[in-house]
Amino acid sequence: MHRRRIMLVAVVPLALLAAGCGGGGGASGVASLASSTTAAATSQSGLAVYSSCMRSHGVRNFPDPDSTGGIPKLEIEQLGASPARMQAAGTACAHLLPASGLAPPPSAQQIRKQIANALSFARCMRSHGLTRFPDPNAQGQLTVEMVQSQGIDVHSPAVLRIVQTCLPASHGGLTITKVKEAIQNAGGG
Repeated sequence: MHRRRIMLVAVVPLALLAAGCGGGGGASGVASLASSTTAAATSQSGLAVYSSCMRSHGVRNFPDPDSTGGIPKLEIEQLGASPARMQAAGTACAHLLPASGLAPPPSAQQIRKQIANALSFARCMRSHGLTRFPDPNAQGQLTVEMVQSQGIDVHSPAVLRIVQTCLPASHGGLTITKVKEAIQNAGGG
């Protein structure tokens, strides 16, 4: 019998990712960008709390963040819990998972680059006729809700064509798939 090895990241339930990646705000982001190195430190300490919660819910070998600030990928057998136990613990601890998820938090340089790329994307959108397209907020977030609040119909084929035109301005920070998922998760079309 072939024994399947399941990586930790593959076991975390979709509901956990949806709840955890929102950073507690619940907004579907076109881009979710941190604003300072404080966010990185908060993410690492948040992961330590998350790890502790996972252990207290029966995943006895769930690791603390490593030297990179992320949770190392482990095989489920190493964690000392069944997939069902992992899912139950993940659901119980989802509210503690930082916005960066299980990955290491971004460096200050990465954060600055992401914010610059999001600003570049917003400028491109405005230059192509969406004059009310917003800049990211002070935390570096640019959400579907922020765009819609400016009276922009994110489901419009014309808007989606402009998004497609401006994606290169984000220097890879956004893809058409990420944008469409954010729009779908925000509701509507």
